[in-house]
Amino acid sequence: MDQGTVRVAIAQASPVYLDTRGSAEKACRLIAEAGAGGARLVAFPEGFIPGHPLWYHFHAATGPKSRQLATRLHQQAPVIPGDITDLIGSAARAAGCYVVIGICERASEHAGTLYNSQVTFGPDGRVLNVHRKLTPTVGERLVHAPGDASGLRVTDTEAGRIGGLICGESSNPLSLFSLIAESVQVLVISWPDFPGRAMMPRAERALVAGRGAAFMSKAYVLNAIGIVNEEMRALLRANEDDDRFLADPAQTGGSSVISPDGSVLAGPADEREQLLFADLDLSRCLHEKAVHDYAGHYNRPDIFTLQVDRRRRSLFRPRDAVGAAPGNEQSRHEVGPAEQDGETAGQVVYAG
Repeated sequence: MDQGTVRVAIAQASPVYLDTRGSAEKACRLIAEAGAGGARLVAFPEGFIPGHPLWYHFHAATGPKSRQLATRLHQQAPVIPGDITDLIGSAARAAGCYVVIGICERASEHAGTLYNSQVTFGPDGRVLNVHRKLTPTVGERLVHAPGDASGLRVTDTEAGRIGGLICGESSNPLSLFSLIAESVQVLVISWPDFPGRAMMPRAERALVAGRGAAFMSKAYVLNAIGIVNEEMRALLRANEDDDRFLADPAQTGGSSVISPDGSVLAGPADEREQLLFADLDLSRCLHEKAVHDYAGHYNRPDIFTLQVDRRRRSLFRPRDAVGAAPGNEQSRHEVGPAEQDGETAGQVVYAG
């Protein structure tokens, strides 16, 4: 496990809303700027390319405005891999850094299906991991399909062991534990542009979730939060109350970097677009785990176990003449007793 120091950056920014090419090109500029500032890892908000379906907080779900915007989202959503990931990968390679970015992903096999995905790139430009949000939250369910656990994993890199969770699933104890069990050191939690009317202000909400996740995982948490710009406000507002809410600085921004002991290392950032930098001493992860290692010495495998099924799911699995089912291949990361059980192949069993 790497114990060095690594500089990271959070790109707190708004997308070029519902414009995939524009959002990707903006991401590339931010990656270049972060790399020039010495960052080895750059984290972006949820759904940065081409934007998050925020309109469901303001317009009727089945109304003409929502349908119009949802159609635009489908039209703009990229396939992974494809031209857009090639563009981001080129920027990561030029900057020499890892990138974790939220992308509204269009399923290559289903024209009308989208996933809320978090994509990790290496400094060689390759896509290292694609995590699809397990359960879409509130209005997301109207456009995003549930993901699977094929990308719910830690990626071992020169910048530490990187894992990622998307918004609300960072508060799911089992999702978090699956990454804790793989010794995550840098946890990117991506958030959309604002939390919705019924929730506490963005910075406070992200801090509560992020500090809890950091304390339990003994990892650094990068809370990457989006920004609502004026163009988005004009598109989203339905009445004067919406206008006042969207213009409230407390409802946007608030990105932060949190240490493994739960203390705030950088931020919360104010409502402006910015790069938030921090230097992470990865030995702090081990320092904290000497007291509480929740997937190791401070757990009880004789009492608790967690099984994670990492098979990539598909509704359409045509069988050829010999009965094989393409598109449902087993994970390359199968471990534990599930390897001997044909009916549960692809499960990963963690036992404290």
